[in-house]
Amino acid sequence: MTAKILIVTGDAAESLEVLYPYQRLREEGYEVHIAAPERKKLRFVVHDFEPGFDTYTEKPGYTWPADLAFSEVDPGQYAALVVPGGRAPEYLRNDPELRKILKSFFDTDKPVAQICHGPLLTAAVDALRGRRVTAYPALELDMQTAGATFQDAEAVVDGTLVSARAWPDHSAWMREFLTVLRAKAPVT
Repeated sequence: MTAKILIVTGDAAESLEVLYPYQRLREEGYEVHIAAPERKKLRFVVHDFEPGFDTYTEKPGYTWPADLAFSEVDPGQYAALVVPGGRAPEYLRNDPELRKILKSFFDTDKPVAQICHGPLLTAAVDALRGRRVTAYPALELDMQTAGATFQDAEAVVDGTLVSARAWPDHSAWMREFLTVLRAKAPVT
């Protein structure tokens, strides 16, 4: 049976941070499902930098259907979890169904890949305390408040947790995550 991987996201997630791991993990042979607050067509965004702006800008991105609602997810059916960034984590961290899912993955020490603002979700279930992580650099204080040691690096591996700063770090992030996956949940 092919190992299944869950991506948890919602509207305003960064397009590349959802679709790159989705395609890369499928290419590797994993079955990948996307879960969101409800089954619907999700609207992703594109974050980029423009001259004259102090921070990134946001533009409409791709749309993509959610396979499952958070309430339909059985975490025991999945070998690993991917937590993309964008603005979605800001509101998703308040979803009690999603917090149950996240907690289950950390309680069972399953591989988790998080990127950009995704660590706001794992911080919401107190899963970062005592760990080394990276995230979008503006979240350094949030990561420290969550009890993590922040490292400004392309990818940081702490046990089964693999984190990255943002979409420019995809190659390093997925390379490290696949190393963890091959050890903990190989494709069969």
